[in-house]
Amino acid sequence: MTAVDVVVMAAGKGTRMKSRLPKVLHRLGGRALLAHVVECAAGLKPRRVIVITGHGAPEVEAAVGRLAQAGGLQDCSCVRQEPQLGTGHAVQQALPHLPEDGICLVLNGDVPLIEAATLQALVDACGGERLALLSVEMADPTGYGRIVREGDAVRAIVEHKDAGEAQRAIREVYTGFMAVPNRLLRRWLPRLTDDNAQREYYLTDIVKLAAQDGAAVVAQRTHDQVQVDGVNSPLQLADLERAYQRRQARRLLESGVRLADPARFDLRGQLSCGQDVEIDVNCVFEGEVALGDGVRIGANCVIANARIEAGAVIHPFTHIEGEKAGVRVGEGALVGPFARLRPGAQLGAEVHIGNFVEVKNSSLARGAKANHLAYLGDATVGERVNYGAGSITANYDGANKHHTVIEEDVHVGSNCVLVAPVTLGRGGTVGGGSTITKDTPAGALSVARGKQVTIAGWQRPVKGKKA
Repeated sequence: MTAVDVVVMAAGKGTRMKSRLPKVLHRLGGRALLAHVVECAAGLKPRRVIVITGHGAPEVEAAVGRLAQAGGLQDCSCVRQEPQLGTGHAVQQALPHLPEDGICLVLNGDVPLIEAATLQALVDACGGERLALLSVEMADPTGYGRIVREGDAVRAIVEHKDAGEAQRAIREVYTGFMAVPNRLLRRWLPRLTDDNAQREYYLTDIVKLAAQDGAAVVAQRTHDQVQVDGVNSPLQLADLERAYQRRQARRLLESGVRLADPARFDLRGQLSCGQDVEIDVNCVFEGEVALGDGVRIGANCVIANARIEAGAVIHPFTHIEGEKAGVRVGEGALVGPFARLRPGAQLGAEVHIGNFVEVKNSSLARGAKANHLAYLGDATVGERVNYGAGSITANYDGANKHHTVIEEDVHVGSNCVLVAPVTLGRGGTVGGGSTITKDTPAGALSVARGKQVTIAGWQRPVKGKKA
């Protein structure tokens, strides 16, 4: 098989984005536009990937380095285009890195929804012998280079600004994707000129050079315009975001997931689901999320980097924010509404976390409950613990974090403060309103609060009346 060398165009400024961020680093589906393109290219197992940078080069190149490492790309590098003198000039910068053998596959860093199968078909159309262009028919082709044919043979691509009236009527346009044998590209690129309306070196002019040399030029059509739509403005980015989310929603629906409304669903990472999963409206999934059989996700939840086991219910407005220390929710657990699980939260089977409860870097064993208005941070909680409303673990002393251990069958009353490090012995009870600073024994009632005082005949102050 002929080796494939991928060249990704990522030098543009993206003026219409009206942003300091380089255009290819704007995000779609939670990832940079460029990430979608590079990851798709990686699916072809290319010999090398070369990214052409220019505007915002340091930021883009740093992002490419992270993408290469995450995607396991062995040969991924950047070359700069300075100044930016057109698409042909951009690919000229990569020319020293393209050996005589192989196929150069040219991609665009701002066209994120291209699919690997489409690119493979383009490479196959090239076959190491022909210049292959990816084209599409558009109802409104304004701004795109037109494919000019003689019969079925492609003779030229004419940019919109250089096209005459008859050429502008052509609806078949060049998408910006091409596959060309390296040996032919090395012959044609040095012959490009800037004799055009924009005084730029157009990569598309190699079609005319191919025709002059008698080389075969083919146009491989796609009928899925979304794959070749680029991003030039926030409006176009928003349109493609919805197209991307519809694609993800369709995949989930076809696998058996029940989405209450596919139009109100956002996936910004990887989501795997078991059987009979139900997801209500306006939920956002980020990072890597796994939902077990029968999991139900209520409306307006945000879930990042979490594993939710079979039968668990996440009630509406819950925020689960796992990071490197991911969150786990055990079988049959109930979480929310309005709960917050932070990194390192590990909930066992049948745990209950209720409204306005926050859990961070803590494990709760089977059947433990914290049903309202509570905080558990840096804690180990045993089975069947009942943790009262308004209670907190005071885990931070201003310099260091400390651990709290609550052993099985402990009952913590409302409005308690557990000052870590501290251990509550199994089966014990902590009276409401207590501030616990020392370990408590098993099976005992521990109370640490001021004595109640009643003052008979006390009068409230009256406004405006002096004492």
